[in-house]
Amino acid sequence: MPTTEHCVSVRRLLLVTCVTLAVLSVGSCSGDAEQPSLGDAFRQHFLIGAALNDDEMSSRDAKAVAIVLKHCNSVTAENVMKWVHIHPRPDAYDFEAADRFVAFGEKHNMFVAGHALIWHDQIPAWTFVDEQGKLLGRDAMLQRMRQHIETVVGRYKGRVKGWDVVNEALTDEGGLRQSLWVQTVGEDFVAKAFEYTNQVDPGAELYYNDFSLDKPAKRDAAVLLVKDLKARGLRIDAVGIQGHWGMDYPTDGDLDDFISAVGRLGVKVLVTEMDMNILPAAWDYDGADINMRAELRKELNPYPEALPDSMQKVLTDRYGDLFAILVRHAATVDRVTFWGVTDRTSWLNDWPVRGRTSYPLLFDRNYQPKPAFYAVLHTAGSAK
Repeated sequence: MPTTEHCVSVRRLLLVTCVTLAVLSVGSCSGDAEQPSLGDAFRQHFLIGAALNDDEMSSRDAKAVAIVLKHCNSVTAENVMKWVHIHPRPDAYDFEAADRFVAFGEKHNMFVAGHALIWHDQIPAWTFVDEQGKLLGRDAMLQRMRQHIETVVGRYKGRVKGWDVVNEALTDEGGLRQSLWVQTVGEDFVAKAFEYTNQVDPGAELYYNDFSLDKPAKRDAAVLLVKDLKARGLRIDAVGIQGHWGMDYPTDGDLDDFISAVGRLGVKVLVTEMDMNILPAAWDYDGADINMRAELRKELNPYPEALPDSMQKVLTDRYGDLFAILVRHAATVDRVTFWGVTDRTSWLNDWPVRGRTSYPLLFDRNYQPKPAFYAVLHTAGSAK
């Protein structure tokens, strides 16, 4: 009688064989009619989305657009709705690119998500100071926050279906990040942002978004944040975990615990910025070390030409394992959005080390599906 380990090994071998055959059979165009659609495969589980850059939302990158239209039923603005781009000066807003993004989503009948209204990063320095360069007081800063939200959310009322209202307000240790929002408004700035956004568009979904929410201390802080908003009589529809993940994080148990903890609050979970970093960690080196030492740059960029088959398999297994968890929690998980469309335009090519060749997404630099694509598809019960 075969052992449990033997059965698991056989199943893995069969899956790898199926993935290999699927890759060999795919046509030269990523929009091949025979290629299964992720959006269709996961329709009974959750939405599948992508963050769009300006070349994609303006259709200049036609091959990437073909991937989005085939596989996604949701789109997120990668950068164009961040404060620094949409509200660059006190008396001026720039809606050109954001209008293009919203029009793209509407044209193709997609769920349109806005990212992000209130964040401590990618925000002009003038936002927090008066004409003399002194930090604004609470009332003046609240007025500035309200005006920004009323202008941006009001412009897209009924069109943008959900907003990352507040982004990255918590520390990994579970405290409140001591940002300029806290220094000017106070610790209730999160609540005020949700209050103002709901007043402008009560029909839009409202989200809190952050990274590393699988870490127990930060997870518990997010739970307290949701409870606090609800205790104030405010609405929050989902918590977004960014999903900038790696080969050994998050652990299956921590991700499972996070989704369960949020689900118990009656709030949905979104994976808002999913990609998978397979390159060596660069956190032990400062920017000067990385940029000045050629041998270190080479060490941190080990696959400049292509990902070897052995690492392709590691990436494939990792994507499959994480999506299996998300599918298991489909009653709570409402959307999974990839942070980009193909490897060629991923932000991880330049962060935290400039010029690396990264392989974090399901489609390669030639717009072709990687083996990881089929491993993900398999978790929906739609493997071909």
